[in-house]
Amino acid sequence: MTAFFYDLSRYSFLQLALAAGLLASVSSGIVGSLIVVRRSTYIAGAISHCILGGMGVARYLQTVHDITWLTPLAGAVIASMIAALIIGWTTVFGKERSDSVFSIVWALGMAIGITFIMKTPGYGQDLMSYLFGSILMVSVKDVWLMAVLDILVVALVLLFYNRILAVCFNEETARARGIPVGVYTMIILVTTALTTVLLVQVVGIVLVIALLTLPAATVSQFVQKLSLIMIWSAVLCFLLVFSGLVISYGPELPVGATIIELAGLVYLCALGINRLKYSFKK
Repeated sequence: MTAFFYDLSRYSFLQLALAAGLLASVSSGIVGSLIVVRRSTYIAGAISHCILGGMGVARYLQTVHDITWLTPLAGAVIASMIAALIIGWTTVFGKERSDSVFSIVWALGMAIGITFIMKTPGYGQDLMSYLFGSILMVSVKDVWLMAVLDILVVALVLLFYNRILAVCFNEETARARGIPVGVYTMIILVTTALTTVLLVQVVGIVLVIALLTLPAATVSQFVQKLSLIMIWSAVLCFLLVFSGLVISYGPELPVGATIIELAGLVYLCALGINRLKYSFKK
């Protein structure tokens, strides 16, 4: 543990990892609270797995066709937006079954990503870092792009907070009040997509759903007001990322998996405390 704090002051890759964790935690706390309230966590799962397609295509074009500006993170942003728009138009406006759409987006994105990664010379090993995260490999360019995505997410939620709140808690009441539910559902999908991109850098595609939902689910055991859930979820998410980095650094454990294991443990503890409080009140 002491090695981590000693190296933190010496190595920029650890400083960049902490910066990435902080940026991802802000959006995770905000958007994670929204999707937990809406009970729509599988949207994040579909978008996160579709992201592999964008990262795979971007890596292929960058390596084979020398399109240097198209980094895997930029590819992830493009793929997440496409996935959000497809899910939004087909389920909200097209009235298609959401489970079918999620499955198609999920599977197709993964298939495209695997194909392009395997066709990229010398980069087959990148598949593991995409799936399980590579926070220690985050670059300065990645951190700046994450900061821009973070600002977009926070700005969208703050700008439309009251209407998003109404849509999250009761769509029928919101529709009766004249709120265009479809438009604000699309905004929620876009912010979820951007947040998913941020979290893929931290814990990878496979574990995004856990880091997006566990902090919010933990905090909601004790806090009822949505704005407070968002704030405390962001704080808890960063504490989990920081603790995961510290714990995994010495033994060389997988960082993403360590973060999620801690998140799961904290959630179970919170659940147990809440059950005990409830039993004592009876």
